[in-house]
Amino acid sequence: MLGWGVVAGPFYLVFGLILALTREGFDLSAHALSLLTLGEGGWPQTLNFALTGIMVVVAGWGMLRAIQGRGRGAGGAIIVAGVAIGLAGVFRPDPVEGFPPGAEASMSVSGMLHLALGAAEFVAFAVAALLLARHFSACEEKRRAMLSRVVGLIIVVAFAAGAALSSGPAGVALLWLAVVGSFAWLALASVWAYRTVPHPDGR
Repeated sequence: MLGWGVVAGPFYLVFGLILALTREGFDLSAHALSLLTLGEGGWPQTLNFALTGIMVVVAGWGMLRAIQGRGRGAGGAIIVAGVAIGLAGVFRPDPVEGFPPGAEASMSVSGMLHLALGAAEFVAFAVAALLLARHFSACEEKRRAMLSRVVGLIIVVAFAAGAALSSGPAGVALLWLAVVGSFAWLALASVWAYRTVPHPDGR
């Protein structure tokens, strides 16, 4: 189950980048990957959100089973993040000027829900990172605890700043930092948690 925490990030990013490079009018320097859900060719990115969300939920359940005592809630927070990712593909963002081609910027209930789900996702990842840091501290793994705290802080700050500046390249870059930071932390945390679980073969 924890293995899906390692797979989720690369899957989402590679799938999304392939779509970004093949969609007419999409500009990686100006558009967030979630915009790929819009238009007639939007269903593959919606599928990407759904499959990634499922992977993250499964990884969170594995984390719940692996971590005992302090920090166990990290698994629950990861599950919340996974659910938010899946729902973010259902509630699509609002179009921006020029994407999809010919679209004008607008605001809708779906777009506001998409933004709220994005906030829930990144806050949940940050909470998970901070909770897992408690587990590492209890195990006297000070370096891992510090890294987990720092990444949790970066995720929240990058998303908040990116959402505020989303109309420009700086905002898009910050959102990328939040996404990559979240999935990189999840992959590392899944590997760390796996190593704490007793295995029947003794490895």
